[in-house]
Amino acid sequence: MASSSIDYQTIAQTGVAAWQRGDALGARRAFDEVVSAGRASPQLWLLLAQACEALGDLQASDQALDAVLAGDPRNPYALLMKGDHQAALGDDRAANSWYNMALSSAAQIANLPQDLIARLDRAQSVIAAAAGRFESHLSAALAKSAIDPAGVAPRFAESIDIITGRREVFLQQPTSFFYPGLPHTQFFENDAFTWVAALEAAAPAMRKEVEAILGEGVGLSPYVVGNQNRPTREHTLLNDPNWSAFYLWENGALVADNAARCPNTMAALIGAPIPHIAGRSPMVLFSVLRPHTHIPSHNGVLNTRLICHIPLVVPPDCRLRVGNETRTVEFGKAMIFDDSIEHEAWNDSDETRIILLFEIWRPELSDAERRALTVMYEAINAYPGAPAS
Repeated sequence: MASSSIDYQTIAQTGVAAWQRGDALGARRAFDEVVSAGRASPQLWLLLAQACEALGDLQASDQALDAVLAGDPRNPYALLMKGDHQAALGDDRAANSWYNMALSSAAQIANLPQDLIARLDRAQSVIAAAAGRFESHLSAALAKSAIDPAGVAPRFAESIDIITGRREVFLQQPTSFFYPGLPHTQFFENDAFTWVAALEAAAPAMRKEVEAILGEGVGLSPYVVGNQNRPTREHTLLNDPNWSAFYLWENGALVADNAARCPNTMAALIGAPIPHIAGRSPMVLFSVLRPHTHIPSHNGVLNTRLICHIPLVVPPDCRLRVGNETRTVEFGKAMIFDDSIEHEAWNDSDETRIILLFEIWRPELSDAERRALTVMYEAINAYPGAPAS
């Protein structure tokens, strides 16, 4: 038995030597002999696949690759070769599935060999080229039927961007509580809310109030603060005054002195469907973002609310991204969005940006649901040792 093992090892080494000197046929013959004896390792199966590929026998190469993947399903070399074979056959979709699996597998490997890095780079180039062909094919089919994606509906246009890889999919991922069955809508259009126009019209009066507050510099505190009874939250702006808040309502309690300084703002909020939940809501504040400050991507705690921004002091180069859409911040133009979807904001200007920020009930929730959720949230707050919201 020992001599037999040594013989097959020698035959395998002969095949490797043949492969290294460019003799694909000699390598295949040696590897086939080892395979026929049932002595092939996954590495030898891979070498056989490479030799068969070099000889143009893709069917035999695929069979060898299947043997590799039966024992090592995440082998990136085998996955890449399977992708190459499908690409050679002109099947972009099948090729991409193998290439993407290879890229995912390689991402879990530390210190990738240089030859594998080169193969992965080539696979990404092939994927990109295939994406371009697919996009052209899809655009031609729509144009042939006189379909303009932007003219059908915004969500149809977005679906085309998603399927062609121009945009990602972002879903609700609240950090504390998820309420099922609500649409994963990033930005809500202002004309869907009857009370928004009056709030926007009050923007000049509210701006005067907030400019006076900013000038006094009293009542501002960092927006992200630590809690001594909880582990420190990882946040680049923790306890940082570059992102500050001036609260009119905080955790459901009126901040009387601050509210008294902002009568026009308080009056403008009367028509908005703001939740009233003991210990939680209303939450109404002026959000102050200093020059060249970036609020990193994050998700809100709940998906039963929406966040409303009314921009009041707006220098240029201020943006808000929610999911896969980024909008420019404009004075007096409300921005209503689902903050349980990943979002971030930038003030790339040399001046301070200030918005009025408050939360509202999601419009899809019935009165019965709002009442039940209010009771539930208040019960959570009342529970001893309740988690911070």
